[in-house]
Amino acid sequence: MESLNDLVREYNNQLSKGRIQKAYREIMSFMSNLRTYLEEKNPDYTTGALYYGYMDMTYFAFTPSNLKSRKLKIAVVYLHEPNSFEVWLGGNNRKIQAEYIELFTNKGTGGYKLSRVSPGVDSIIESTLSEQPDFDNPGELMRQIESKVIEFVERIVFILGEQLER
Repeated sequence: MESLNDLVREYNNQLSKGRIQKAYREIMSFMSNLRTYLEEKNPDYTTGALYYGYMDMTYFAFTPSNLKSRKLKIAVVYLHEPNSFEVWLGGNNRKIQAEYIELFTNKGTGGYKLSRVSPGVDSIIESTLSEQPDFDNPGELMRQIESKVIEFVERIVFILGEQLER
């Protein structure tokens, strides 16, 4: 097992090259611009603050009122290590999350990945938006993400059906 000092030396070595900081800044800039883009194009959604994370994931909430009223939220997530975007349906707390995982276990997920209740899991349902995204074409990437997020939301609302009307 490597010591913390060994890990910090490697971290400093990589930082001294300057590429990690530049990539991280550009990813955070893209996420901030994506958040603004989605907020402006979809004013009926509530957009949360950008969570920068620990270089594992970066995300923000982007939730329509009919899900928010049920204590559900949509998260647009960038996963750093695999370099991919996902969209997650989440709950406002673990109790809500567990209730909806049980509900989707019984109703089905429309092919989306259903999460399990366990420590550290923040989603109810997950879907990949983009694997190996093309950051060199940010406008197209934003449009692609928006389209897939809206499709995900519409399908989740459809799956929940009458549950949202009550």
